[in-house]
Amino acid sequence: MLSAKSLFQEILDDDESFALFCSIAASGESQGGWENARIAALVPESQHRLAPRIARHGADEDKHGRIFNALIRKRGLEPVPVPPETDYTMLLERHGIGLAHDKLKGEEPLTVPDIVTYLAHSRVTEQRASEQMALLRRHFADHPDIGRAVKMISNDEDNHLAYCHEELLRLAHAGHGRVIQRTLRECALAEIRVYRDVSLAVMEHMGRVLGWSAARSALLAAGIRAVYVYERAAGWRRMVSLRMPDRRDALGGPATTAPEFA
Repeated sequence: MLSAKSLFQEILDDDESFALFCSIAASGESQGGWENARIAALVPESQHRLAPRIARHGADEDKHGRIFNALIRKRGLEPVPVPPETDYTMLLERHGIGLAHDKLKGEEPLTVPDIVTYLAHSRVTEQRASEQMALLRRHFADHPDIGRAVKMISNDEDNHLAYCHEELLRLAHAGHGRVIQRTLRECALAEIRVYRDVSLAVMEHMGRVLGWSAARSALLAAGIRAVYVYERAAGWRRMVSLRMPDRRDALGGPATTAPEFA
């Protein structure tokens, strides 16, 4: 039976597909760590209270990258090059979502609209990350090799999502509500396209590694496209709603460490 659990179990059981999966994940997390670190360094004075929270966000992402690389090496493997068409973070930037890397590489302080853009982008992408990790946690929380990592990263992603909700609501109450909603919608619609394309590319690579039949690959591709159709019609709305989270000030403390992995 073809299910999310059986699909990921197949990827997990094969060394080559496992190394590719973890390398893709590690690359995206490490890139997110760099982006957040630069944003924290460039926060405008009027939003200075956000700097340590953004830095904590970046530290968490860096930690996740180290965890995925440690999982690879725990199997006696090495990270592998990430195919460009599977690079979710790079493709989002190429589509103009989030803050441009050229801006982050400079020393000019960001503006409040830049912070709105950053938080809206994070709100959308952390929704995706939280859902994906919740799926893995549901099926693999007790797995002897990846269970602890999955639970740790899933908890962090939930914290990141809560933080985005809370800070966007704060800015909405300060008068930025219309810009926030417009930016959220633009980010969500672009993200679901990129997610579809990356998912198709990842499945194509996994299919070659694992020797899937043409029929199975076609079935998986059809499923990915069906998810996109649903998200384009209505599913994107879950990415743009805002509500005060149960976890308040979720990034208000220091980042947790992961000495057992990295």
